[in-house]
Amino acid sequence: MAEAILGSLDVIKKVRVSDDGISIAEEQLLKTRLPMEIDSGAAVENLATAEDWRKALSRVVPAVVVLRTTACRAFDTEPAGSGYATGFIVDKKRGIILTNRHVVKPGPIVAEAVFLNREEIPVHPLYRDPVHDFGFLHFDPGAVQFLEYEEIPFAPEAASVGLEIRVVGNDSGEKVSILSGTIARLDRDAPPYKRDGYNDFNTFYMQAASGTKGGSSGSPVIDCKGCAVALNAGSKTAGASAYFLPLERVVRALKFFQEDILESSLSKNSWQPVHIPRGTLQMTLMHKGFDETRRLGLKRETEQMVRQASPSTETGMLVVDSVVPGGPSHKLLEPGDVLVLVNGEVVTQFLRLEVLLDDNVGKHIDIELERGGATITVTLLVYLHSITPNFFLEVSGGVVHPLSYQQARNFRFTCGLVYVADPGYMLSRAGVPKHAIIKKLAGEETSVLDDFIAVYSKLSRGARVPLEFLTYVDRHRSKSVLVTVDRHEWYAPPQLYVRDDSTGLWNVKPAISTTSAFSLSLFGSSNGEQQQLLSTYDNISTKEGSTVSVVNGVEKSCEGEATGSSGESVQASDAPIIESETKRRRVNNLLGGDGLANTDGTSDHFEHNIADNEVAEETVTIPASSASTAEHVIEPTLVMMEVHIPPSAMLDGVHAQHFFGTGVIVHHSQSLGLVAVDRNTVAISVSDVMLSFAAYPIEIPAEVVFLHPVHNFALVAYDPAALGSAGAAAVRAATLLSEPPLSRGDAVYLVGLNRSLQATSRKSVVTNPSVALNVGAADCPRYRAMNMEVIEVDTDFGHSFSGVLADELGRVQALWASFSTQVFCTL
Repeated sequence: MAEAILGSLDVIKKVRVSDDGISIAEEQLLKTRLPMEIDSGAAVENLATAEDWRKALSRVVPAVVVLRTTACRAFDTEPAGSGYATGFIVDKKRGIILTNRHVVKPGPIVAEAVFLNREEIPVHPLYRDPVHDFGFLHFDPGAVQFLEYEEIPFAPEAASVGLEIRVVGNDSGEKVSILSGTIARLDRDAPPYKRDGYNDFNTFYMQAASGTKGGSSGSPVIDCKGCAVALNAGSKTAGASAYFLPLERVVRALKFFQEDILESSLSKNSWQPVHIPRGTLQMTLMHKGFDETRRLGLKRETEQMVRQASPSTETGMLVVDSVVPGGPSHKLLEPGDVLVLVNGEVVTQFLRLEVLLDDNVGKHIDIELERGGATITVTLLVYLHSITPNFFLEVSGGVVHPLSYQQARNFRFTCGLVYVADPGYMLSRAGVPKHAIIKKLAGEETSVLDDFIAVYSKLSRGARVPLEFLTYVDRHRSKSVLVTVDRHEWYAPPQLYVRDDSTGLWNVKPAISTTSAFSLSLFGSSNGEQQQLLSTYDNISTKEGSTVSVVNGVEKSCEGEATGSSGESVQASDAPIIESETKRRRVNNLLGGDGLANTDGTSDHFEHNIADNEVAEETVTIPASSASTAEHVIEPTLVMMEVHIPPSAMLDGVHAQHFFGTGVIVHHSQSLGLVAVDRNTVAISVSDVMLSFAAYPIEIPAEVVFLHPVHNFALVAYDPAALGSAGAAAVRAATLLSEPPLSRGDAVYLVGLNRSLQATSRKSVVTNPSVALNVGAADCPRYRAMNMEVIEVDTDFGHSFSGVLADELGRVQALWASFSTQVFCTL
C-alpha cells in the first residue's frame, strides 16, 4: 500500500496543473483512492481558501433574514406561541423566502422578516409542505429600500460527504452567526422531534457536527461558492450534531411558483394560488441494509436483481415501518414488507419513490413487495393534500379541525377524525385534553367535523351534554365527560377559519347560521327585594382561616391556588357512614316513599327568609350520632362551589382558573337564593359558578351578583326553581347571628363540607375576638382584604377547610374564609 501511494505521488509531480489550482491527475487519483462513500468533489472543494469563504459569505449574509413569528392559533402539529427563526431569499424578484415548515407553521401566523440593516418587513405564508420540513414566505421586494442583497442559488447536487460547509443564521438569537462544519452523512434517518408534534419522514437527512442551536432553523447550508446545498432543520440538544434537509424537492416546489406566478402579482400581496402536486400512500418507510432485508425474508434472487439495477453504492432497500389506519395502504401493507418495484421500476431510494408518487397524484400505482419470502403485488391510490386540513373551527377559545396526516401518523388514527388542537375554555373545563379525538357529542356520532358542527348547533346555551373522546396514550378506552355549553358569551360564537392560499391569510365566517340565545332566569324577585337582600352583608362577619404554604419552592396562596379553598378535613371513621345514611333518609322523605317527587304543590311554600330562621331551629331533628347539633343544623345551608374563570378574563391579579370553596346560604325563597362565600373562591364576577348542595344531590349554575370591594366575601345567586320541588324543600337558609358579638372564651363550632359533600364539625374556643388582619401586598396586583378585624380561635383547623363558625344551636356567627396572599421565601 505504501509503495502504491508513493507511486501515485510521483505521478502527481509530473502532470500539469488545472485552472482551479489542482492537477487533473491528482483529481483522478482522488477519485480512485478515496472510499466510495466520500465524493472526491468534496475534497476538491475543501481546498477553498479563506478569501473564497469571505467572498461567498459577503454575498450570502445580506440575503439571510431573522424571522419573528407568532402563531395566532394552535393548529395541527403546532401550538400557539411566538419565536425566532431564520430564512433566506431564494427569489429576489418575487420576494420568496425559504425556511422550515415548523417556522411557516400549518396554521395562521403573523410574521415579519428582519434584514441585516434592521429593516422590518411583513411576510405572509406562501406554501408549507405537508410532509417535509420546508416552506416559503413572501415579502414585498419594493419594501426593502436601504439594503442591497442577492438571492442565494441552489446547488443540491454539490452535497457530498466531506464537503466543508457554513451555516449562516440566527443561531441562539444572535441575528447573524456563522457556524462551520463538514458533512459526515447523506443517508441519515429523518430525526424524530416530538411524539405529538411535527416529524419529517420518508426522506434522508444530512448530518454534520456544526453545533447549531435554537433560532437557526431555516438557515442556509452553503458551500465555498455561496450556493445552498441543504436547509438546516434541527439538531441534537445533547451534542453537536445538526441535521440538514436535502433541497431536491425544494427546488421542484420553487419552480412551480416561478413558472405560474408573475413577478407583478406577488408585489401586490395577492397572487393566483399555485397547486404543487404531492402524493403519498400513507405509510412510513425506513431504509434498511441488505443483511437486514434478508432477515425479513428477501429472496436471494430478488436481492441480486436489485443490486444489478441499482448503482454500485447502493447499500439497502426500503422497508415498511408503519401504516396509517384507513389509508390506501391499510390492510394491504404490513410493517416489515420490503419494497421492490413501483410501476415496474426498482426503487431503493426515497427521492425516486417521491418523484413517482408526486407524478401520479390521483392515479393508481402498482407496487411489488416481498413479505416473508412471498411476492405480493398491490395497487394503491396516490393523494396527499386532501388529508391535510386547511380550515378549523374555533369554539369557546378552542380549536377543533380534521385530524391531519401528520398527526394520524403520530397517533395511529384515521385521517379526518375530529381532532382537538387546543381545548380552549369549554372543553378544558370538562376535562378534554389537547390532542383528543372526539367520538360523540350529546349521544350522536361525530366522525367528521361537519357532524360535530351539526350537533353543536342544536345545543342551547348552558346545556350540559355528554362528550366521548379518545386519547392516543389510552387509545383503546373511551372517556366520557359532561360539557357545559357557554352561557355568558365569554367568547365569540363558533367560527370557521379557512386558509386563503392567494393571500396567505385565513378568512373567517360563522360556523352556525342561527343560534338560540340563552337567557338565564335567575331573578324572579323585584329589584327592591334584591337590594334589601344584598344589604345584609353587614350581618356577615369574617374569620381569618387561611395559611400559606410553599411546596418545592413554588408559591401557593392559601386555598386560592388551582383548587381554591376546599372543604376537606379529618373526621371520625364512622361519621361518613352515619352522615350519608341520614342524608339518604332525608332525601327519600322529601321524594316520598316511592322515591318520586311530590307534584301537588304542597312543597312549593318553602320560603326561608332570614327572619323565619328561628322557626326552623325548633323543628330540627337531631339523629343519634357523634356529630354535633350545629353540624346537623348547618348542613342543609351549605353548598360546595366550583368556580371556573375563562382565560380571556384572567385579569386583576387572578392567579388561577379553577377554584373550590364552601359557601353558606343566607337567603332562600321561591324566586331567589343567595350564597355567601369568600373572595378567594369567587375572585371576579366574570366566572362560571356551579353549586352542589349538601342537602340534596344536584348541581346547578349560579351567578356572581356582589363582590365586596374591601372585605373578603361575595354573594352568589341561584334559581331555586332549578332545584325542583324536593330539592327546594330540602335546602334552607342559615340563621345569621350578629348580636351579641363573640367574646373571649366563647365556644364555637366550625362546620364545613369536604369534597364528598359531607358535613364535618370541630369545636374550638375564641381566644381573641378582634385581631387586626394584615395581608401583605403581592408582586402582581391582586385583591387583598384590608381594614378588617378577624376572630382568633385556639385550634388551627388548617388551610384545606372552610365553612362557618356557629354556636351550639347552629346559628352562624362568622365565616371561616380563605384569604389570598403571597409568601416570600429565601432559598
